[in-house]
Amino acid sequence: MNEKQNRQITHVIFDVDGLILDTEKLYTEASTEICSRYGKEFTWEIKAKQMGQKEHVAAQILIDMAGLPLTVDEYLPQLEANLYKLFPSTALLPGAERLIRHLHKHQVPICVATGSVQHGYNQKMAGHKELFSLFHHHVTASDDPEVKEGKPAPDCFLVAAKRFKDQPKPEQTLVFEDSPNGVQAGLSAGMAVVWVPEPRIDRSQYQDQVDSILDTLEDFRPEDYGLPPFDD
Repeated sequence: MNEKQNRQITHVIFDVDGLILDTEKLYTEASTEICSRYGKEFTWEIKAKQMGQKEHVAAQILIDMAGLPLTVDEYLPQLEANLYKLFPSTALLPGAERLIRHLHKHQVPICVATGSVQHGYNQKMAGHKELFSLFHHHVTASDDPEVKEGKPAPDCFLVAAKRFKDQPKPEQTLVFEDSPNGVQAGLSAGMAVVWVPEPRIDRSQYQDQVDSILDTLEDFRPEDYGLPPFDD
């Protein structure tokens, strides 16, 4: 156990894409299809830079790196149309439901802070509305007026923490993230960060800064953070 894990966490913030919901492969499929229309390639390098970013920023990254002959306003409707067809099939990632229900059962305040726009977020969680209703609130960074800068800036997590009724201190707040941009945002907010990276991501870049690195949320031990242990 990392020595940083000797914390007394009172509040928890979750990212969504690639952490709770297995949407990253859907974004890859949708983006790959658009790139192929124009004879371009959607690469891992592009995706890695996009992860956690606000919608318009992520779109511009792809356009610039892939060399698409599109503006952001031309690209995003195409992406949305592809995702609209894919999102209803979104599955939960291992360990996510168990952890969310456990924290809610034990009255640990939890919320979501995602780089999505609200309507996209609604589509993604449509098949899991009851589970997502357990969150105290939801911050969609791409269209939330209080979130001035997307990840890796700390804005979305600071806004999310402020909207808890009792506004916890940063060091009492735990962030779950999968993307490097999200990890940097959590660290910049002064919060504890548990990183659940995609297998292809270089883990060495934050291994000395995050509290722990997990393969899946199934590996999380709440008691390491002063939270109630799992019942089973």
